[in-house]
Amino acid sequence: MKSKYTHVLTLIAAIAAFLPVMAVDFLLDSYVRVRERAVLQGTADAVAARVQATVYDAIGSLRHILADSASLCTPGFITSVHHQMERSLYLKQVLVENYDGVQYCDALGKQVQYTPLTKPFSIPSQTETIEVVRFADLAAPFIKVTQGFGQSRKVSSFVPVVAAEAASLLSGLKPASVVRVALSDGTAMVTAGDAAGYDARGTTEFVSVESFAGALPIRITAAVPFAIVRADYADLDTSFTIISSLMSAAFLILALQYVRRSDLPAFDLERAIKAGEIRPYYQPVINLRTGGLAGCEVLARWEKKSGEVVSPGAFIEYAEVTGLAIPMTVSLMQQARDDLSDLCRDMPDLKVSINLFEGHFRDGNVVEDVHTIFSGSTISFRQLVFELTERQPMDRMAAAQSVIAGLHAMGCRIAMDDAGTGHSNLAYLQPLGIDVVKIDRIFVDMIKPGLTQVPVLDGLLSMARDLGTEIVAEGVENEEQAVYLRSHGVMLAQGYLFAPPLKGAAFRELALALNKPPAPAALPKAAA
Repeated sequence: MKSKYTHVLTLIAAIAAFLPVMAVDFLLDSYVRVRERAVLQGTADAVAARVQATVYDAIGSLRHILADSASLCTPGFITSVHHQMERSLYLKQVLVENYDGVQYCDALGKQVQYTPLTKPFSIPSQTETIEVVRFADLAAPFIKVTQGFGQSRKVSSFVPVVAAEAASLLSGLKPASVVRVALSDGTAMVTAGDAAGYDARGTTEFVSVESFAGALPIRITAAVPFAIVRADYADLDTSFTIISSLMSAAFLILALQYVRRSDLPAFDLERAIKAGEIRPYYQPVINLRTGGLAGCEVLARWEKKSGEVVSPGAFIEYAEVTGLAIPMTVSLMQQARDDLSDLCRDMPDLKVSINLFEGHFRDGNVVEDVHTIFSGSTISFRQLVFELTERQPMDRMAAAQSVIAGLHAMGCRIAMDDAGTGHSNLAYLQPLGIDVVKIDRIFVDMIKPGLTQVPVLDGLLSMARDLGTEIVAEGVENEEQAVYLRSHGVMLAQGYLFAPPLKGAAFRELALALNKPPAPAALPKAAA
């Protein structure tokens, strides 16, 4: 029997030895995609920084004007406006009007002609709003930054979306490239290049990237046809073919020797993901005050064809190290969308929590994946909570902030999982814009019968409240823990006291049972 398997492994090794030759195109294509994506990302990030700088310059100018002026439309006010226009690279006009659009004064002493193109959007952590307008007779759109003044008036500053010709956005890019500045809802503001091919790309492959203008609801997309950039690497293709042939010869000799001695089975996680064996289980999150269902956390289980269910501890860390956590998460999101669409439609306040790993922030495509998967479903973005699960340290803070800004721009919330343990650094709470803190079970386990204080847990709860974040307790397994948490202001919890992780059908049944409205009381019978 062993001889039979040795012959099979020998055949596999012989075939595998020639994979480098067959994989030349694949490897070169991957190299081209990575290289060109880096070029596009640099352009998109630069445009995002310019847009962000323009808007925040307008905000700063507006605040200086209002701080220097006791009242509006006075000579002192106009002088302050002119001063800010002289020092600003972007500010083109300042307007005082009421909420019905009646104009009182402006920087240039004439009627300001503008047409709103979008509704006003709020800016996270800012009091101003922004909207896109058509300004005067200029073809390029402008951003109108507005601040209320008193009960009836508002002051607005006007700046271009991009303070340069649209064609300049394509500087350094390949022919047929496209750069687009759009609102997070998809409304295009400025487009450089011929976007018709990109919008109707069909089977044509494009290399594309996205970047977000900080916390602003503005997204920059840069793309180029893959065929255009691939044509520039013909010489490298020849070199790769020669090198891969030499590698195949060397690998064949080594592989044939190794497979004769090797009895190690291949780990088939990648196959399991493609086969749909990685299934979502749903851990209910309960409201401790009402007993109702507040949401769920999506957890991975490996359901093998044999019926065996593998717990995540056996494969999650492997998935992270190998990068398989990314397609695994996409698969889980797609299955969760299918499982919970009707439930989320009927329970609009239900929250669905999905785990992200450090690799998602290095990959950077998670925002596009979330938008693609959930944009056409009945699960709204505001019902999605993404949990930062850090088994590996997060050393690319700027990339993480960009991904989180993209998720926030769509309306999603961000949770810090296992707060206070491992690499889940509490210092991340403010710079990453964390909305929810999940208290790890090791702190919940500190609650013992009769205790009225648990200093470490109480400190974590106090810190989370001071930062204005929502709190969810994990691993609640007995009533004493639930009572203690509720008495200390924790309203949301999950754990085996309430329910274990459930399959989709069982979770839906539980949700309907917990959130079913009470039956009306029967009327007393009339006396005979």
